[in-house]
Amino acid sequence: MPWYAWLILILAIGSIVGGLMMLRDTAKKLPLTEEQLKRIHERNAEQDAKDAEER
Repeated sequence: MPWYAWLILILAIGSIVGGLMMLRDTAKKLPLTEEQLKRIHERNAEQDAKDAEER
């Protein structure tokens, strides 16, 4: 492969890795109240029960 193909390949990989690292650094946790967490866990349990029932 010519040198400019390697350069384009390295730039593309660097761009992808840099974008993923920037995305990871800017990710934030959602502040949820205890009530919201409780509702989420209840819904997850209901969905798990439905999934187990369908199998």
